Amino acid sequence: MKAVTDADFDTEVLKSDKPVLVDFWAEWCGPCRMVAPILEEIAGEHGDKIEIVKMNIDENPQRPAQLGITGIPTLQVYKDGEIVKQIVGAKPKAALLRELSEFI
Repeated sequence: MKAVTDADFDTEVLKSDKPVLVDFWAEWCGPCRMVAPILEEIAGEHGDKIEIVKMNIDENPQRPAQLGITGIPTLQVYKDGEIVKQIVGAKPKAALLRELSEFI
């Protein structure tokens, strides 16, 4: 999965021609580490329909602060430059697939 930064967020996420799921995470976050392999699986299975990227909030504090991200992991789905779904907290794969069903 590709990492995005404060600098390239607009280009990689907001201007994408397909839906983009952004995983806001940090190294020290246990639940984030639990979700990461699940997101990698989903990216491998559905990467043609939705792009999954990750943003380290410690290395890129500006955009998460602008978006009001207060807890991690927070997953946001963007479509046509707008947030269309937000999922907060670690969820099992089946629950994430249900949440993302309209995009995949």
